[in-house]
Amino acid sequence: MTPPQRLPASLTPLDAALAALFDGLEPVAPTKLPLLGALGSIAAAMPPLKPHPPHDVAAADGWALRANDLVGASSYSPLPLSTSPVWVEAGDPMPEACDCVLDSDSVDQSGPIIQILAEAIPGQGVRRAGGDIAGGTAVVEAGRRILPRDLLIARAAAMQTLDVRRPRVRIVNIPAAGEAVTALLVAESARKAGADVTCIDATARDAGSIVKTFDADGCDLLLAIGGSGVGRTDATVTALAQRGEVIAHGIALQPGRTTAVGRIDRIPVIALQGAPDQAFAAWWTLALPVLDRLSGRRPRKSLELPLARKIASGVGIAEIVLLQRKQGAWVTLAVGDLSLDAIARAEA
Repeated sequence: MTPPQRLPASLTPLDAALAALFDGLEPVAPTKLPLLGALGSIAAAMPPLKPHPPHDVAAADGWALRANDLVGASSYSPLPLSTSPVWVEAGDPMPEACDCVLDSDSVDQSGPIIQILAEAIPGQGVRRAGGDIAGGTAVVEAGRRILPRDLLIARAAAMQTLDVRRPRVRIVNIPAAGEAVTALLVAESARKAGADVTCIDATARDAGSIVKTFDADGCDLLLAIGGSGVGRTDATVTALAQRGEVIAHGIALQPGRTTAVGRIDRIPVIALQGAPDQAFAAWWTLALPVLDRLSGRRPRKSLELPLARKIASGVGIAEIVLLQRKQGAWVTLAVGDLSLDAIARAEA
């Protein structure tokens, strides 16, 4: 009978575990993706854009004219024109020397002479060169997540691809009773964070079966879900030791205490527990920061608000606190012991 695993007498501080994972870790190389494929990815550095539109265009249908020629025109004092103006439609280039567009109601064509019934100001009914996209700007700043509105700019600039950093994440699910809800949660969270995710199930919970799935080729981060505890069938850490290096097993984190971190060659490996709350804690504190480093993502935004009540925490343990915003303050939903309901309702 295989003896149960034991955690070390002292747990590795969360900051130390994260620093070990960050050691030598650099953002992945940029890759070009079609616009729809780039949606949700983290932008890499992009070339500056040319002004759009490249020249003045009509912003509305109407007559193209020169504003200075229309001074004093009104319905009471129509201004006759010696030559017929040019009709333009929205998006058409503005004729030379014309700087405004009047709608059809402001031009009288009923008689033999065309008459102007209203004044205009320079730029009226016109979209200036660079009015939509200023020259020298980028579709999206490097390190920011690409949103649908960024694709609008890219399409207006006639771009077909975007440069992004998309880390490749391999998720190994260690089978247990019931559905693989935790692996699905982590996979969906990784995709939302901009990763290219591949999922695989180990055929069994023994170290030999798990080792076969620990293939670091073709991935930038390997996440194992389940089997990192101290039970008799928890063999993920043993498999990691056989395949690579165990940096720490047992993190000063609640929940998530039996999380393990290591490497296979230069690829960081994080073994998350199978319980959703345990994996949720390790995901936010270890896996997501590593993924952000690999994608070159800018620091995430934070929101500082007063706490509705004081939070007490154990010395030497990083405890996960779930919060919900109410009336300008953070209300505590759970501390250390996280229910699924609290995870679903938490805003921070």
